Amino acid sequence: MRSALVTGGAGFIGSHLTERLLRDGWEVHVIDDLTTGCVGNLDAVREHERLHLTLNPIENEPVLMELVDRAEVVYHLAAAVGVKLIVEDPVRTIETNIHGTELLLKHCAKKGKKVLLASTSEVYGKGAKGRFAEGDDLVFGPTTRSRWSYGCSKAIDEFLALAYCRSRDLPVVILRLFNTVGPRQVGRYGMVVPRFVQQALDGGPITVYGDGQQVRCFAHVEDVVEAFCRLTDCEGAVGEIFNVGSRQSVTIAELAERVCALVNPQAAIVYIPYEEAYGPGFEDIRMRAPDVTKLQAAIGFEPSQDLDRILLDVKKHLTDR
Repeated sequence: MRSALVTGGAGFIGSHLTERLLRDGWEVHVIDDLTTGCVGNLDAVREHERLHLTLNPIENEPVLMELVDRAEVVYHLAAAVGVKLIVEDPVRTIETNIHGTELLLKHCAKKGKKVLLASTSEVYGKGAKGRFAEGDDLVFGPTTRSRWSYGCSKAIDEFLALAYCRSRDLPVVILRLFNTVGPRQVGRYGMVVPRFVQQALDGGPITVYGDGQQVRCFAHVEDVVEAFCRLTDCEGAVGEIFNVGSRQSVTIAELAERVCALVNPQAAIVYIPYEEAYGPGFEDIRMRAPDVTKLQAAIGFEPSQDLDRILLDVKKHLTDR
C-alpha cells in the first residue's frame, strides 16, 4: 500500500486531495494546524481506517520528522493563503511559507521522499503578459507593499525546492496553481468566487474591487487534484515547474455578471475602490492566465469543468451548508 503525507490536508485543496488519495487506495497522513483549514472539510472521510490526522503546525519539527518518515510521497499544501490574510498578517505569511517549507524539504531530503510542492500564480507578480509560461520573469512590486510578500515567499519556496533537487537529489515537482475554486473554499480570506456566490445568495450586492477588468482563469479543484495525482508518477516531472489552471479567461466584472445570472439575477453589482477593501497603496495583478502547454505535454492534462459548473458547485455547497 502506498502512503502519503498531505500538509494542510484539512484545507480547501488539501481535503479534496486527501479524499482522492484514499479513494485510490493510499494510506494518508494529514498534518494541519487549522489556521485556515477546518476538520469539517474531512467529514466525509474522518472515520476512514487509512486516514491519520495530526493537528499540529508543520513547524513542530519532531512531529514533522515522524510523519515524513511514514510517507512515500509528500504533498506540501500548508501555507498562508488569501489576499486579505496576506495584507493583514504579512509576518505569518512569510514565516509560515518559508520556514515551514524549509523544514519539510530538509527532512524529505534526509529520507529521499518525493515532494509535490503547491506554489502559486502569484509568483508571476505584476508581469503583463497575456499568458504566463513557467520560464517567464517574475516581477514584484516594492517591499513596502505587503501584498507582494506572498508571491515572494512562494518564489523562495520554489528556489529552495529546486536547490534541494539539484544539490541533494530530492525528487521535487512544483505546481503553480491558478485560482483553484470549488466546494469548501471560503471567501473570508479574499477568495473572489465564494465571496461573490455568498453575496448573491444573501440578496446582494456583489462587491467588485477596483474597475473589474482584472483577468483571471478559474480551475475546478477536482481538475487540480487530478493534476497532482498524474504528476506523482510522471518520471519527467521531477525538477520541473508546471502551471496548473484553466484556459478559460474572464474579467472579474464578467464573473460578477455570471454569478448574478446563475445564482440571483436580482442581485446588484457595486464597485468598491481597492483602498476601501484593502487599505491605502494596495496593488492588484491585472492579468493572471496560465500557459498550460507544458502540463498538457507531460500528462495530457485538460480541465474537464468550465466556469458555469464551478459556480454551480460552489452555489450548491454554500446552500447545503
